[in-house]
Formats: sequence, structure tokens, C-alpha cells
Amino acid sequence: MRDSADGAGTARLNAGRWNGDALLDEEDGVAVEVPVALVYNGVSHAVLLATPCDLEDFAYGFTLSEAIATDAGELLGVEVGDRDALGVTIDVRLTSRAFARLSDRRRTLAGATGCGLCGVESLEQATRAVDPVPSTIHLDPKVVPGSLAQLIDAQPMRAETGSVHVAAWIGPDGNLQLAREDVGRHNALDKLLGARARGTSRDGFAVISSRASYEMVLKAATMRVEMLVAVSAPTSLAVQTAETVGMTLVGFARGRQFKVYTRPERFRTGPR
Repeated sequence: MRDSADGAGTARLNAGRWNGDALLDEEDGVAVEVPVALVYNGVSHAVLLATPCDLEDFAYGFTLSEAIATDAGELLGVEVGDRDALGVTIDVRLTSRAFARLSDRRRTLAGATGCGLCGVESLEQATRAVDPVPSTIHLDPKVVPGSLAQLIDAQPMRAETGSVHVAAWIGPDGNLQLAREDVGRHNALDKLLGARARGTSRDGFAVISSRASYEMVLKAATMRVEMLVAVSAPTSLAVQTAETVGMTLVGFARGRQFKVYTRPERFRTGPR
């Protein structure tokens, strides 16, 4: 097996393809998946399986969406180590106040690919309160199908491997501003949220290429996302959480159609 040109997200390997008559040798693209350890102020906190690209964005997004830090200013530095036979270690330096909060939580994760709630120690830890999201955007419903069309060119790893998720940020004008890919849907969203926190993209909404589960809504709400659009279905707890925090949750966004499960008032549907 050898890495592809980017040296991180995809790799090429030999495979046999059955064409109905014979088994043919050919080269195939696969997504790279490695253990990624998040270490805060020298203390290991979480190990997740992820695609080893955009890892600084991932560190910011995970730290903020899991409420380990309340804003980007509480991250004093992020250092992504070299990938070795074991995986990749990301060292994050937090302010003493943020690290004290983290120590109090006593939450250690050891999960499978992008596992959302692995490692929580009680049912109480499985859900946490989030402040209501703002309500500043009002969109033409046609913006949603338009955003989906733009995802095709924003997924080079999926085009090569067919096995990764994407999370994208769409501006109020309907134009794609950011996109991040990963083998894990939670990781892709964390990378997007981290890139957004580090950059200037603010108004708009997030699109994910997966179902909208509770933890996806929770991560987005923690980062003050007003609208989450999923190409697949939401879960009952995701809908309940979105309603509670005032988020517009869209599911089954495919082609020109989609379903709005909560807070449809962010769409302009009346006469102009």
C-alpha cells in the first residue's frame, strides 16, 4: 500500500475486481483511517479513529463542540505530531481555567470511528444543556438544493474512495465557504466547526452527508449553528434537541426536496 499524492487522506492499494467472468488485478483508492489521540496539557483525553488530514481544525472543533473550551481563545496552542505506526498525537494547550473544567468532568473517550458518546460514565453525562442558538438567518428554500449540488466538487476523497463523509458550511447567499472530509461523520463535522472557529465564516448553515443524530445536533448547537441540513434522516432525540435549542433541523435533503423537522420560520416561504 502507498499513500496518494496528498500523503494523508487517501492511499492506493492493490485489489482484485470480479467483472463477472474473471478476477482482475487493479489499483484502488481507500480512505486512510488511523488512531488520533487528543492530549490536553499533557494528559491524554480521547482517542478516535479519523482521517489524518485537517487535524488542527479537528482539534479546535472537537475541543469546542465538546465544550472542553468555551471559545477559541481558551486554546493556547495546537501541535499535530508526525504520523507513526501507532497513529497521530495532537497536543492541545488549554488555559488553566479550561483545563480545570476538563479535569472536573472526568470524561475519557476511547471510541470507534467518530464514536459520539463512547466513554461517558453515567446517563447524566450522555446529555448536556446547551444555550439556545441565535436566530439571524432567513433563507430562500432553494438555497438548500443549491448547496447540495456544490458538495460534489467539495469531496475529492469521496470521489477517489467512496467511503468518507463531508461536512460543509454554506453562506446565506447559498455559496459553499468551507468543506471538510473524514471517515467519521462526527469527525467531519468537528473539522468543519474547527475551521469555522479559526476563520471568518459566521452566518450561514451546515450541511452533513449523513444522518442527523443527537450528538451531531449537540455539537452544532454548542457552536451556535442555527441550521443543520442532513442528507439522511434525523433521530427522535436529535429533533427534540434541535427544537429545545431553537435550531432548524432539515433531513432527507436530496435533489430539490427536503423535510424541515424544527423551526421552519428561518425559511422565507411567503409571497414576496
